[in-house]
Amino acid sequence: MNRKNFLATLGITAASGLITEIQAKIPSVTVPKRKRVLRVAHLTDIHVHNDKTSLKGFEKALCAVNDLNDKVDFIMNGGDSIMNAVALSKSKVKSQWSAFHSVLKQNNSLPIHHCIGNHDLFGWAIPGINKEDGKLWACEEYKLSKKYYSIQKDNWKMIVLDSIHMRNTIPGYFGKLDEEQLNWLQNELTNTKKDEYVFVVSHIPIISICSMFDNIKHDKNNWFVPDNALHADSHILKDLFHLNGNVKACLSGHIHLIDHVNYLGTDYYCNGAVSGGWWKGEYQQFAPAFIVMNFYDDGTSEREIYHYQWK
Repeated sequence: MNRKNFLATLGITAASGLITEIQAKIPSVTVPKRKRVLRVAHLTDIHVHNDKTSLKGFEKALCAVNDLNDKVDFIMNGGDSIMNAVALSKSKVKSQWSAFHSVLKQNNSLPIHHCIGNHDLFGWAIPGINKEDGKLWACEEYKLSKKYYSIQKDNWKMIVLDSIHMRNTIPGYFGKLDEEQLNWLQNELTNTKKDEYVFVVSHIPIISICSMFDNIKHDKNNWFVPDNALHADSHILKDLFHLNGNVKACLSGHIHLIDHVNYLGTDYYCNGAVSGGWWKGEYQQFAPAFIVMNFYDDGTSEREIYHYQWK
């Protein structure tokens, strides 16, 4: 061995010895094994109407969820189950709801919970229509006794919100909680035990990045994100969640795009659309999909994205 090779070998040996010595001084750490306590399929923005493509696509999504080898505890429907109730006649809206219920009844054996979406609301773009009646109709279709509610399972609480707040100008709504619902939410969080965790479901995102790219609005060096694409009271809700400390995840739909934002310790998941681009294929780069969320006993969560065979 020549001098150059000898010195090179000596350097490697010395470095190896140093690494061994350092590793020997690091105490072994036992990482606690987390346990999954809840598995939820999140299907949102289904947009069923009386055409072959949407009916067959919804059927295939339900079959894919029900056939999962790793079974879910229940389905969370994120709203916008029908294509459009906001500007159609009552008879056409009834026909869409009938189609939705028919496909659901024939292809699903799992428990299901519902969240109200803007497309579920009859008359919200028709002048002179009582907007609250449209929301009551949606609640009847979903068999909801209340527009917002909570469900407890093990050490997780699911809080389902009503995102859709009335406005007289087009499109007739924006994302916000009214005062009564906000007070209810504050009480729900206050009454949540410190060793329990919360995930929130809303139709409109509370925090998301993909809202910037839905009907992109960028002008004069400024991004414009309208409050019908993102909660107008996001600043209030994110402060409330941070102060409480138990809210670990928020699920939403509405935008038809998929993202994940972690902000102040809360994971915000915008979970795409079962219908993708309203049953015409992709919306931007996102194909029709449903989501499965795994929730663990340590307050963590993980998302699985399923691009099912919708055609």
